[in-house]
Amino acid sequence: MEKFKVPSRAEVSESNQGIFDNLEKGLGFVPNLYAYYAKNDTALADYLALQNRKSTLKAKEREAVNLVVSQINDCRYCQSAHTVLGKMNGFTEDQVLEIRGGSASFDDKLDALVKFTHSVTTNRGSATSESKEAFFAAGYSEANLIDVVIVVGDKTISNYIHNIAGFEIDFPLAAELVAEQV
Repeated sequence: MEKFKVPSRAEVSESNQGIFDNLEKGLGFVPNLYAYYAKNDTALADYLALQNRKSTLKAKEREAVNLVVSQINDCRYCQSAHTVLGKMNGFTEDQVLEIRGGSASFDDKLDALVKFTHSVTTNRGSATSESKEAFFAAGYSEANLIDVVIVVGDKTISNYIHNIAGFEIDFPLAAELVAEQV
């Protein structure tokens, strides 16, 4: 089986080298996922533009969506990265695990978002009537719905890339969910 290799700065295009330099300045390192995108001349910039677009969702809400989708798609890389980012956005370890399990009992509005995201992701773009009704009853709008689906798509792209390539996880490894947490 072919081993997928994360490219070094010297192995990517000049434009991607510039992005590497900016990531290094901003994050202190170039995450392996981003470096892997740089094997394609335009994918890294395209992905970062998608990921960094303006959204009606708060950063904490986007992290909740990222955690749910990464759990459903069984992407250990993204579970690990978004556990770190989720904590940076105010979630505790227990809250991160609960969100990955498909609920957020500690916050009613976030719980509706998590359950809606879970429904959209597990039903491949559809959602149950109950999850949609709860989402809107919690105060979310159709503009928010569109942003949730965009974040689901964004995270699914990364989940699939890592699940196929399987390169090293360069974040602290997220805890595995036990059966009662799922």
